[in-house]
Amino acid sequence: MILMTNETQGRDAEEGTRVIPPEELDFDAVIARSQAACDALSDDDDGLKREVLAHAGNRWSLGIVHALGVAGTLRHAELARRVEGVTQRMLTRTLRHLERDGLIVRRDYAEVPPRVDYTLTPLGRGLLVGMIPLWTWIIDNASSFRAAHERFDHGASDTIDTVEVGGLPD
Repeated sequence: MILMTNETQGRDAEEGTRVIPPEELDFDAVIARSQAACDALSDDDDGLKREVLAHAGNRWSLGIVHALGVAGTLRHAELARRVEGVTQRMLTRTLRHLERDGLIVRRDYAEVPPRVDYTLTPLGRGLLVGMIPLWTWIIDNASSFRAAHERFDHGASDTIDTVEVGGLPD
């Protein structure tokens, strides 16, 4: 089981926060936990949740977070080389969003020529750790996704009562 310590989240405590639900957790319990989390969010928290979750679904944000997680501190040009396909404009925009949300730190050395580098914060490392279970689930179920795409693309989108996809025990 992957644990994200409170220290990783920027707090000094020994007890960790579970990132992956225990194997014995059934689907109804998962739904109950999900509903409890949603109920605990204020309207302000819900907006914040949506903004931060946008990073989890954003190819460029995840690419940058991953590159910084693997390589440590990187300069703008190094990030551009490591995040394949990102434009200069999109890289700059994404870095600003990540910085605003506290996931990265931008360090400007105020030199000529300009020298700026970026580093993951503990919050950014927490996002990276939190994404591992999702990435693992995607990898573990890639053949099921491909089969579903194949069925759909070839017009076999029959309604199925239950689709067996891994991830949660019955």
